[in-house]
Amino acid sequence: MAGTIAADTLTHSTAGSLTTDYVVNGSAKAWANYNQSGDTLNGSFAIDSVTDQPSSQFSVNYPNAFSATSNMCPTSTGSNSSSAASSQYTNSAVQSTTVTYHTMYHAGNAAYSSVFNYVVIHGDLA
Repeated sequence: MAGTIAADTLTHSTAGSLTTDYVVNGSAKAWANYNQSGDTLNGSFAIDSVTDQPSSQFSVNYPNAFSATSNMCPTSTGSNSSSAASSQYTNSAVQSTTVTYHTMYHAGNAAYSSVFNYVVIHGDLA
């Protein structure tokens, strides 16, 4: 049986209150933990699949579309080492309301397939 809970505010006994629009509009809508070197999706939420692309890119595919590409904010980071920091940066690009592309770069500005990739997407679902 399906049900509905209608609430404008969530209140915790000791931590205070929070309006539900903050939860709806401020929460990540999707995330993924992806090993590009092994092409393995280690964990995810609201991600249909991850596809390894040419040039060390990977695309993240969502089963539920976002309302518009201008209402999406994909962010990604990663590393090839679980214990050592290295100079690296990522480029996240919106392809459509159902796909984003992510590329990992190391200090020499060359793209590479990272072992530890973490992607988070905020936005409005359609």
